[in-house]
Amino acid sequence: MNTITQQHIQVGEIANGLPLTIPVYRLQGNGSGPNVYIQANMHGAEVQGNAVIYALLEQLKHLTLAGDITLVPYANPIGCNQKSGEFTLGRFDPITGVNWNRMYHDHNALVQHCLAEHGEDSDQALITAFRTQLCQATEALLDAPAHTLTTGKRIALTLQKLAHQADIVLDLHTGPISAKHLYCPEYATDSARYFDIPHVLLIPNEFDGAMDEASFCPWWQLSSALQAQGRDFPVAVEAFTVELGSQEKIDLDEAVEDANSILSYLTHKEVIADGSHQPKGIKRYACALKDYLTYYAPMGGMVEYKAPLGGHIKAGDCIARILRMEQYLSETPLHTLRLDKDAIAILHFASASVNQGTELYKFFTNYYEL
Repeated sequence: MNTITQQHIQVGEIANGLPLTIPVYRLQGNGSGPNVYIQANMHGAEVQGNAVIYALLEQLKHLTLAGDITLVPYANPIGCNQKSGEFTLGRFDPITGVNWNRMYHDHNALVQHCLAEHGEDSDQALITAFRTQLCQATEALLDAPAHTLTTGKRIALTLQKLAHQADIVLDLHTGPISAKHLYCPEYATDSARYFDIPHVLLIPNEFDGAMDEASFCPWWQLSSALQAQGRDFPVAVEAFTVELGSQEKIDLDEAVEDANSILSYLTHKEVIADGSHQPKGIKRYACALKDYLTYYAPMGGMVEYKAPLGGHIKAGDCIARILRMEQYLSETPLHTLRLDKDAIAILHFASASVNQGTELYKFFTNYYEL
């Protein structure tokens, strides 16, 4: 049985001066495979990832590991405690208003610096040098004067430093009310076939502040810069945001299925030396980020969501009905909303009570079978 070690890493201090910490679990591999970093619960209400980490630990301790695996549940201890009545908020820093998952640092500027010093090195030596620079640059940001860092930035940089030590990064999230889907960088499309996730959102190789982008974008830029010089250099890091369903609940049985999905991918990547996990024979549909349609509420009111999550919607189908009781005697109180194109419903707003302009639904459009 593998030994699991636990560490508590300080990511800040709260108002009474006590430390703010996150738990970090580690399993050591035999050194022959890639290293893995997995975190969960960066957004307060998105708790299913913690159950998945539990399910992963229950299996990983019995497997032969080729690579080291680091797992961080409760990655944002402020967010998961950010309550309002019976609901968890925790998507935005309550002080700055910034999305907790948009505070990671863009290290693309390190690429040219690394190439100037190590551009003639072997692939492995270059990977080692660039990873060292990423970790050192992140540590330098953390070592800046304390008054220059917000709470959220300090948490993000601490997590980012852990992630930069890995070859594979998985950031576990959920939607509000959501079908399972995977944010996958375009260059890693083939890897999406090894997760048991039917909906794959292909994102461009660009930085927009999230953990997956902070992890893979510098490596993509390094690979692209070398290809421009005529050198074939593979992207050394794969990173994904794994959307596990809906927020504000955990399902331990479903967590086992989610863990098996991740173990299937890790077996494919040869992180697990004796893994028997294989992807399920399911249909997977892919959609480019530019075709990921956000449908905003055209009016305020009380919404009945009709488009089933994961369901294939035909142009003209009813996706929702909005009840406006203040119009009962003067106008039509019930309004039917329709989509003008074929789509797959991926997620919808968590509440039936919406303002005009609320993000009501998100749909895959122009999708295709992967």
